Amino acid sequence: MTEPALFARLVAASDRDWRAYIRHPFVLLLASGELPEACFRRYLVQDYLFLIHFARAWGLAIYKSDALGEMRRAQRLVAATLDVEIGLHVDYCRRWGLSEAAMANEPEAVATTAYTRFVLDRGLAGDRLDLEVALAPCIVGYAVIAAERIGDPTSRLEGNRYREWLEMYAGPDYQELAREAAAALDDQFARRGGEGRFSSLAGTFAGAARLEADFWQMGLEANP
Repeated sequence: MTEPALFARLVAASDRDWRAYIRHPFVLLLASGELPEACFRRYLVQDYLFLIHFARAWGLAIYKSDALGEMRRAQRLVAATLDVEIGLHVDYCRRWGLSEAAMANEPEAVATTAYTRFVLDRGLAGDRLDLEVALAPCIVGYAVIAAERIGDPTSRLEGNRYREWLEMYAGPDYQELAREAAAALDDQFARRGGEGRFSSLAGTFAGAARLEADFWQMGLEANP
């Protein structure tokens, strides 16, 4: 019998933390169109700051690689983050009245610092598998959240000011990126894993999911 893919096993092992993250009130309010704009703007600013550290994490992944193919994949993700994703995020934020200069001057929220440094710490202390497991709730989680919300009949798309955000992460390009990230976990586990590591990896994954939920909460608490 084939073992479930690593990502599915990690989700199953952290069920409560995972559900608290992917069905956080911030996400549900966003999908219904009822999320206050102040909350979303707060999230957008902090997500910009997060993306900078996201690029650093993929830079660390290059150093932590032991095969040229791994290095090239990480290099592509560094370039995609710096050259494409941050630019797209800035363009999107501009439509919400947020300039890049203003976002760059905004201090990091505690929740932003907590998750980004957690990811970098796991990568520095561990290996590439530890790093990618810490990143998975973000990379794969956004795809899961958007697809689930888009497919939920209680979500409101017509007239929802957050519809573009949902469709971006539910779209084929991002869904494929998430599938590749989940598949990479299996490859990493086969090369660097073994069942003896699963408990530690599950702890990392659950911790990252909790920190992601805290990131949503940070946005939600911006409501005046």
